[in-house]
Order: sequence, then structure tokens, then C-alpha cells
Amino acid sequence: MTTTAPLLPFPASLPQLASFRRIVVKVGSALLVDSARGRLRHAWLAALAEDIAALHREGKDVLVVSSGAIALGRNILKLPKRPLKLEESQAAAAVGQIALARNWSEALNHEGVAAGQILVTLGDTEERRRYLNARSTIAKLLELKCVPVINENDTVATSEIRYGDNDRLAARVAGMASADLLVLLSDIDGLYTAPPNDDPLAELIPVVPRITAEIEAMAGSAGSELSRGGMKTKIEAGKIATTAGAHMLIASGKVKNPLRAVESGARCTWFLAPANPVASRKRWIAGALEPRGTLHLDAGAVAALRRGTSLLPAGVTRVEGTFQRGDAVVLRGPDGAEIGRGLVAYDADYAERIRGRSSDEIATITGFEGRAAMVHRDDLVVGGG
Repeated sequence: MTTTAPLLPFPASLPQLASFRRIVVKVGSALLVDSARGRLRHAWLAALAEDIAALHREGKDVLVVSSGAIALGRNILKLPKRPLKLEESQAAAAVGQIALARNWSEALNHEGVAAGQILVTLGDTEERRRYLNARSTIAKLLELKCVPVINENDTVATSEIRYGDNDRLAARVAGMASADLLVLLSDIDGLYTAPPNDDPLAELIPVVPRITAEIEAMAGSAGSELSRGGMKTKIEAGKIATTAGAHMLIASGKVKNPLRAVESGARCTWFLAPANPVASRKRWIAGALEPRGTLHLDAGAVAALRRGTSLLPAGVTRVEGTFQRGDAVVLRGPDGAEIGRGLVAYDADYAERIRGRSSDEIATITGFEGRAAMVHRDDLVVGGG
């Protein structure tokens, strides 16, 4: 029996891709790889690259989370058509990842867009230092107008620590990158009131303002041979993404130019976030984190921060507290008044050594090439944000 669609507030108009500034696009194995032949769908990938390049030309930051390494690698290695053992999956990933990265690079380069590869594990989003390193790499690639192509590092991930599906990985990446939209391209065009393969009367839900227990109950199980996820993991991804302040979109990837299709009004499901990721992250920094130390600033640094710049070591006059890179710190002006809070880029001992010095001197003082900013503007809330 078909579940009745929830009575939730419906917005006057649905969001449009053009309104977002930073978009994460997740692509699953079932879309990229022809399961019968174990080969990449080159024409489909080329069409998606066209869509991504179009967004890129409009000034959007675009990141890709792509599955497919194991599916490609098992075909290259001619592994049997049965569930792979862990070490077989790791070997397939090692071989397939090279092919996957090459094809993404060639497809995007054909559209005049450079691609960069990032492989992550669960620890890269759970451990503070590794999270910050991954986040900084992503930020620099986007600054250099590259499209980061991200995948789980299946060559070293084990069954105990792996994400298990790239839907949730994509949601973590969206939060890490402060994206405001996560697009899950799927073999289904959205969330239905019941699994449509089982219930012909199931209805598409075009918008989910909030993920409730009723919404969770509508999710089915994994839907294809190549997919490790299903609607259930997409709902879990929706929780992660919307909590981080990013809207999420489930749309069909079974058509060419799937992003263009969404822009043209194709059926899909929007999961709405309560706030944009920048505002959400700023509130988190301002009020949800316990400060571990204090940076005292000169008047010039205070004025620069109020203009929206990062905090450079030259503007720091005194360092107080015991903190590590990534901890929250209070920023105080010459009169001692709090002017903001932020996530510091250096441990307290290094912060003390480089305070008041030019960013060009950091490598000489610390012995390594550190960040130019003591607190990056993306990690900073000034005057309550």
C-alpha cells in the first residue's frame, strides 16, 4: 500500500542550480560503468563534463565525488563476477583508479577545465588535522579554478573503516568544502512515497523541507549490482548535508547532460537546508566551539579583519592559551575587547614564534612551509558574524 505523502510546507518555487555558488556532484558506479561490459560510458561522461564546464564558466565552484574505480579495475584484471574479497577489491581499486582519474581528466580537459584528484578515507573527515589538510587542498584547487575529483581511497580502506557508499562521502565533502548544494545523480529521479519498483502507485516527492522519521521510512535498500548504497544511504547523506547547511538534490543520471536536465525542469527531489553553509559554519565557530586560547591583535589587523581579510601573523601581538591547529580561539583588539573568533592554523607554540612576523618568514622560523594566514577568513567570525 502506498504511503501518503507527508504534509509539509511547500515552497513557492524550487531552487535553481544557477543560484548556488559551490556544488558537489556525486556520480555512482552504476551510471559511469556499463555493468554488462565493465567499461566506462564515455559518451555519458563527456555530456556530464559539458554540464560541469557550463557551471564552471558561470563562476560556480564544482567538485565531483566519483565512484567507479573498483568496477573498472575488476574488468581490467578480469576478476570473477562474484562478490570480491577485500584484498581483491583493493587491487581492483588500485588499477581502476588510474583509469577513472584519466577519463575524468580527459573529459574535463576537453571542455577546457583542469581536474585534480583527491583520495580520502574516513579518517580524513574525522581527525581534525587530516580534515583541515584535505579542506585546504580542496580550497586551493578551487581557487586555481580546478575541479577536484574525489573518491574514497579503496586501496587502503578496510571493511571496518570505509564509508561504504559515496553518497555519505559526498555529503561529508560538501560539509568540508562549505558547499551550498550536493547533487546525487542516481538511477532513480528522486524520493518516492514507496519504492517505485515495488509499488506502481508510488509518487515522487519533489521537495523535502525537513528529514523526518516518516521520510526515513520511505527509503528502500540498495538498488543495483554496482551500487553499495541505496535510497537509505541517500537519506543519511541528506541529514549530513543539510545539517552542514547544504541543500541536497536527487536527480536521474540515466540521461545525458543530467545537470542541464535539472535546469530544464526534470523530475527530482530537493532536500532543503535550514541555512546556507557559510552562515551555518560561522554560527558553529561563533557559538558551538569552546575557545582554547586568545590572539591579541593590533589596530591594523582589526581594521583588516573588518574588511573581510584573513588574519596574518604580522597583526598578532600576543598569544595566550594552549591550543592546537584547528582549535577555536578568541580574537581581541588593542583595548582587550573581543572582536571575533576563528579556527587557528597553527599550534600555540608555533603561533607564538611567528606572531608579529611577515608571512614570508614563516618557513624560516618554523622550518616548514605553513599557511600564510594565522586564521583564514573562511574560518573566521568577526563582530558576531
